[in-house]
Amino acid sequence: MRVRSADGLELHAEVTGAARGSSGTEAPVTVVLAHGWTLDSRCWEPVADSLVGAGLPVRVVRYDHRGHGRSDTADPSTLTIEQLADDLAALIEQVAPDGPLVLGGHSMGGMTVMALAERHPELVAARLAGVALVATASGGLADATFGLRPAQLELFRRAERRMYASRGWDTRRALSRHPWLLRPGMKWLLLGSDADARAVRLTTKVVAECRPSTVSGFRPTLEAHERDAALAAFAQVPVEIMVGSEDRLTPSSFSRRIRKALPDASLTIFPEAGHMLPVERVAGVSARLHALARTAATRSSAA
Repeated sequence: MRVRSADGLELHAEVTGAARGSSGTEAPVTVVLAHGWTLDSRCWEPVADSLVGAGLPVRVVRYDHRGHGRSDTADPSTLTIEQLADDLAALIEQVAPDGPLVLGGHSMGGMTVMALAERHPELVAARLAGVALVATASGGLADATFGLRPAQLELFRRAERRMYASRGWDTRRALSRHPWLLRPGMKWLLLGSDADARAVRLTTKVVAECRPSTVSGFRPTLEAHERDAALAAFAQVPVEIMVGSEDRLTPSSFSRRIRKALPDASLTIFPEAGHMLPVERVAGVSARLHALARTAATRSSAA
């Protein structure tokens, strides 16, 4: 389906699962899944399928951020985490206007959920029943090293700047028409040492199809992201924090920083997993989201 953002942009969204519970009532919980930078909603598909097949009457919504996947291309000035939070609020209003919500955010999607709490506190206070923060950060990305030594990091940053300034960068429709060319870099940067073929294939394909203007356009807002204070909005709901032990983009130190702000949250570190937990650790991520949805459904029934 197509969802219209507050500024008129159209976002691609997919809704799966039971529209009604077994008793004929509306599904007690809607799980909304937000993907990461340079990715799209296909990265959440294995988890969504698992949630829908688990027997709980739950509705699962996954969508493409502006400039990503099948959503509209956006003006560069709107490529901010703040705007993504407003997009998420619009999506919820149109697709899941009532009932409890469980929000799952991977990487930049997790940052979007934090910004939603900051920009739409009434929505979060009234509807939020659980949060999954997957391979994400509440701040500090400007100082991220990707596990590189200082000299290596400087070379990496220099190459990145040259790429963004290269001829035709902003007008190309995709990063690469040959995903296999990106595979070595994606395996190093995004995936853990035991990632299976499906995880490698899906990650490489999705990143290769990302618009170059989206890649460079969101870079500044990621570095400016500092939302430790926003985490307080999640203190009264169950929170699952997940990270891979081999995550180079948002290593476990970022998850521990979130846990410090939310001491009652559950923190899971998946051994030998990288940044792409929704495709690398489908069963583990699904189980934790399912537990959040089950708790939300129980509380909703009791109320």
